[in-house]
Amino acid sequence: MRPVALVTGGSRGIGLGITQRLLADGYAVSILATRQEPVELLDDLRALTQDEKAVRYVRGSVADPADHARYVDDAVDAWGRLDLLVNNAGVAPLERADLLDATPQSFDRVLGINLRGPYFLTQAFANRVIALRGALGAGVDRPANPVATIVNVSSISATAVSTNRGEYCVSKAGVAMATQLFAVRLAPEGIVVYEVRPGVVATDMTAAVTEKYDALLAGGLAPIARWGRPADVAGAVSILASGQTPYSTGEVFHVDGGMHIPTL
Repeated sequence: MRPVALVTGGSRGIGLGITQRLLADGYAVSILATRQEPVELLDDLRALTQDEKAVRYVRGSVADPADHARYVDDAVDAWGRLDLLVNNAGVAPLERADLLDATPQSFDRVLGINLRGPYFLTQAFANRVIALRGALGAGVDRPANPVATIVNVSSISATAVSTNRGEYCVSKAGVAMATQLFAVRLAPEGIVVYEVRPGVVATDMTAAVTEKYDALLAGGLAPIARWGRPADVAGAVSILASGQTPYSTGEVFHVDGGMHIPTL
């Protein structure tokens, strides 16, 4: 039986790259996204596996806890198990505004989707995993491999300041702390939690600032002087979900071309 992955925002950008990689790795994948069901895309994804039942699509918002329950229930009803949650869905501010001009409405929107949403979806996922498999408790009987994995897709903006999109930076810093919190809380349950921290990745979110980042990369922004690709992030998720790092949790995996390394 295929292991089961939930990927929020899994139908476009980085999320689509993750979905494609996980399908290639043998997962069944359920996507949560807000747009109308993309029938042609879903057909293409199913064709990757030759399995009509390997892909599901739930229309809903990661910002809505009611959609969390519906999303998790749909996967359990379809496949009877949960193995991986990838909290990928996220948004940038609708308008880049200086910190002194930013609005509460923009702050609430970005934090609701980027932080509050994955925080409570992680809660729902973990509680269902525990209910399905039973709490492991402490002691030597705990299995060597995790019973489930959670990967939070964060951003270099968790630590790198952009004063014209402060709400985005705050949301990703919050995801970093949420990763640590859940890593500690869920370790006794056999669930490991990781953070993948992309740098400058070519997606529709960054399309409007292509010239800016082209210039920054040419000027030495990152040692690996190119744009990241969704497949680069997907590769990191694949590694962390593989079970090959069972004695690690709370780790940050940078996918930024070395951008996070302090240099002189």
